[in-house]
Amino acid sequence: MRAARTAAGLGVAVLAGMVAAVGVGVGPASAHVTVNPREATQGGYAKLAFRVPNERDNASTVKVEVNIPIQQAAIASVSTRPTPGWTATVERAKLATPLKVHDSEVTDAVAKITWTAAKGSEVKPGQFQEFEISAGPLPEVDQIVFKALQTYSNGEIVRWIDEPAAAGGEEPEHPAPVLKLTKAAAATSTTQANANVNLASSDTVTDGGGDGWFAVAGIAGLVAGLAGLVFGVLAWRRAGARAS
Repeated sequence: MRAARTAAGLGVAVLAGMVAAVGVGVGPASAHVTVNPREATQGGYAKLAFRVPNERDNASTVKVEVNIPIQQAAIASVSTRPTPGWTATVERAKLATPLKVHDSEVTDAVAKITWTAAKGSEVKPGQFQEFEISAGPLPEVDQIVFKALQTYSNGEIVRWIDEPAAAGGEEPEHPAPVLKLTKAAAATSTTQANANVNLASSDTVTDGGGDGWFAVAGIAGLVAGLAGLVFGVLAWRRAGARAS
């Protein structure tokens, strides 16, 4: 009896520890401003969504500013998608070095986008909002760091401007949204590798493996069951004939 109680107590302690560990991982610090998707292809076009969660219990988010580092990672074309209840203001700036895009020279680019909420459209406690843009061609750099400012209805401004930590380093307190960029050749190779895997899977099924084998076994089982039923009926009739 005592051993059973000890085991039960140990189980409760382990369960409590697991719950506590999960609770640590879902604290308010995890609710950062992010850009989605987190990765895109150099030279391509992408739809990017800046996801802004409200981290305050007593205030709403009323304004969001996203800065594009045009001198380090200029994007020739940036357009905003309408967000109901919000007004987008786009600011452009001169480029130190003009961009060559489709045989044309681009001398300025979008440097900052500001979304402002109309009354009643604020991001309230416990909610989040996404602000979308279309951007491209994306520059040939490893990443773009979009420094963002989040303004609350009580006047507080949270600056999501910290540069990403080095590999293995501790995450900063207010990390900026980061878009990783991969080379087009690497992206093509990855796509081809996935296609080869899918093709290999298809060949396996065609050769009679996997689902094909189970289908054959199922048909064989059905035939055997019908044969058994026929033999059973014949045996029953023979037994009846002998009894009479």
